[in-house]
Amino acid sequence: MNMDAGKTLEGVGKVGFVGAGNMAQAIGGALLRTGLLKASNIYVSSPSNTNKGPWIQFGTHTTTENGCVVENSDVIFLAMKPIYLDAALMDIKNTLKQPVSNKLFVSLLAGVPLKVLEEKIHRIVPDARVIRVMPNTPVLVGAGCSVFSCGTTATKKDAEVVKMMLSTGGICQEISESLIDAAGGLSGCGPAYVYLIIEALSDGAVKMGVPRAMATQFASQTVLGAAKMVLETGKHPGQLKDEVCSPGGTTICGIHALEKGGVRSTLMEAVEAATKRAAELGKNK
Repeated sequence: MNMDAGKTLEGVGKVGFVGAGNMAQAIGGALLRTGLLKASNIYVSSPSNTNKGPWIQFGTHTTTENGCVVENSDVIFLAMKPIYLDAALMDIKNTLKQPVSNKLFVSLLAGVPLKVLEEKIHRIVPDARVIRVMPNTPVLVGAGCSVFSCGTTATKKDAEVVKMMLSTGGICQEISESLIDAAGGLSGCGPAYVYLIIEALSDGAVKMGVPRAMATQFASQTVLGAAKMVLETGKHPGQLKDEVCSPGGTTICGIHALEKGGVRSTLMEAVEAATKRAAELGKNK
């Protein structure tokens, strides 16, 4: 795969998504929004019309045949739920009109290890290269956090292509596969944790008399601002927290309430639970 001089995937070829749900839409939307790929160079398959609406609006090619996506794409994202991997691969095999080669498969499947992915995919495309990715949905708005690990035959250029694609939606970093479940338990699942926190903060403000729309806006901006402070100042979160807590002030009283409620321990347990569940999903495959 040859990258153009500019940051474009036009020289790479076409990108496909087997699975048309939220995560696929987030990545596809980021590629289109940044101009890295044209809609005419994206192929998407889904067994039903449930998730096809956004893709049709994007102007991409849509189909019910996974084989069509594989035939027409150079990079194929496997974007179904892990339990549907075998069925999706079987559909690829059954709907391919001719043998294919020189394909890069990018798995978004939580918990399914590279060894398993390569074994299953190579039964259909013997020379396929495989990369395992754990992105998150804020990719859609350019604020995602994605990690990836390369399979045994993936090339340096494959890694560069995947990193470029995912970087259109935020930060992206290559890590050891031994860390990918834990990274997914943090960044992959983390947006849901933060949405819950935003909702709870908004509920608290509503309880104290702030109108709902205003409370949600303020809570969201507060979380955004706090995250930006950590990223841009480089300071430890604990230091930034201490800088807000005046002696005998309002913030330290709020922090005390959070500590009494076990918020720190609960969030740690959430990451641990998600990581363990990803490992369980992998074992089931």
